[in-house]
Amino acid sequence: METISQSLPVTGETDGDGESFATLLGRWARVLGDEVAVTHLDHRATADGRAVTLTWRRLDERVDAVAARLGELAAPGERVAVLAGQSAEYVVAFLGTIRAGLVAVPLFAPDLPGHAGRLTAALADCAPRVVLTTAAEIDVVSRFLAGSSAGPAVVAVDALAPVAAGPRDWPRPDPDAPAYLQYTSGSTRSPAGVVLTHRNVLANARQACTAYGAETGTTSAVSWLPLFHDMGLILGIGAPMAGGLASVLMDPLAFLERPSRWLRALSASPGAISAAPNFAYAYCASRVTDAEKAYLDLSRVVSLINGSEPVLPATIARFQAAFGECGLRPEVHRSSYGLAEATVLVSVTDAGRPARQVTFDRARLAAGFAEPPAPGAATTTLVSCGRPAGQRVRIADLAGGPAAPGEVGEIRVSGPNVGRGYWGRPEASAATFGLPPLDPETGEGWLATGDLGVLFDGELFVTGRLKDLVVVDGRNHYPQDIEQTVEEHPGVRPHSAAAFAVDGDSDVDGEAAVVVLERAKHTDVDVAAVTAALRAAVSAGHGLRLHDVVFLAPGEVPRTSSGKISRARCRKAYLDGELAARRLG
Repeated sequence: METISQSLPVTGETDGDGESFATLLGRWARVLGDEVAVTHLDHRATADGRAVTLTWRRLDERVDAVAARLGELAAPGERVAVLAGQSAEYVVAFLGTIRAGLVAVPLFAPDLPGHAGRLTAALADCAPRVVLTTAAEIDVVSRFLAGSSAGPAVVAVDALAPVAAGPRDWPRPDPDAPAYLQYTSGSTRSPAGVVLTHRNVLANARQACTAYGAETGTTSAVSWLPLFHDMGLILGIGAPMAGGLASVLMDPLAFLERPSRWLRALSASPGAISAAPNFAYAYCASRVTDAEKAYLDLSRVVSLINGSEPVLPATIARFQAAFGECGLRPEVHRSSYGLAEATVLVSVTDAGRPARQVTFDRARLAAGFAEPPAPGAATTTLVSCGRPAGQRVRIADLAGGPAAPGEVGEIRVSGPNVGRGYWGRPEASAATFGLPPLDPETGEGWLATGDLGVLFDGELFVTGRLKDLVVVDGRNHYPQDIEQTVEEHPGVRPHSAAAFAVDGDSDVDGEAAVVVLERAKHTDVDVAAVTAALRAAVSAGHGLRLHDVVFLAPGEVPRTSSGKISRARCRKAYLDGELAARRLG
């Protein structure tokens, strides 16, 4: 069985008994005191962003106040949901819940567009005893919860009075007790809460600090990713607590409105570590103007993590070409793989050198084998996702056994960061977590990720999602390959396509391929002509006939909360007929 693993030196203290993100906050409050711990750049106040800061000492005091109030409202082990926008108050609410010995549920405010159904489902699933929010959002949160049968108490964390100074007897964290429930983004299925223990999240935060080159006093975390998102939470809260790093936060909408804001925050933050999905790097390259580049100095950036599968080689090249003149070094690009079930981080490329890119035969890769291309054959270039960060990775065949060398199969993961299961879903948990073969020493099993990949020369290459494969006439097609082909047409908006399979028109037809996409902005598009061109391009490049091509207006294709195209939501909307009234042409 081919397995790759990597042991990493531990950043900070070990994840022993009685440790949590909140206890680490207390330690940093004593050590770093009046140094700034959290900065929120509020672009609602000013275009350039008003900086709202909390020192380590002040953050610790604010967290004490939240924990004290929660101790009056909930019993140990009960859930506390955070329903707030991106802010320093979100950090206070989350850490206050951890300090009180309760189970945090990082969610979002009800006014987040397009996600009310997901919020309703998550709240029904976790049944929180308390909901934490802010004074500015408490009315909209209370109205949203008005129909809830559970009737949780609602508390505005920024309206709480300080608690008296002095030592407090907070609950001692059990390393194997749940720290928080991380609800999945919903890109592939309905939201499910991953149960993550204190041991899990401390391990992964430290794995991230070590892998990304974090150092107390010299590096900082800069993030616009939502704090309720798995990567956003570890980057914006978890790693700073593990490594004593300053955290600089901004709202995702502020980034989308003006991507240069993110780059200016990187310039202003010495030793910046940040992360974003693949689309964000292309978005910056196309939207940041030369005038805005004049204010950027990216020479001190330590790591830029591309946490999207697949990472596109063209995107890395385009971003580097756009911002190399601003001092950006090619080696800071770090391709990464992870998922909520493993807290977030699984593997990452090595520091100090660009991510490796390997070109494979497209047809053989679709058939399940990573092989060099034959002369004249169509190719697919994959970017390495590196090596495991203090954990183990193996590739399993469809029966769960070991895949042969060079064979594409399901990525499986084992390590201290892997969660305990799904909240309230024993059958789904048993099918996903703790699978054999078990480690004879630790008893740990393997997490079935649902992602496809291959180990090639000791590195992990992600090829797609098992459930996303488009299978037509017995041939496998990776949706991202089809999407990349259609997005090469100037009439298609970049990073807007979703390819998926539906049942054919008859029992004989089997599955058929559909593409949903957005027309390019600021241009007139002859939908019929572009559709014909796309059908021809996909037929020539993939040997695949498209059953349907659905053009939508810019911004209409369903996305996840982190900005990625959601193939699952696109497919459901297509089958439910929701796209029919909105399609162009």
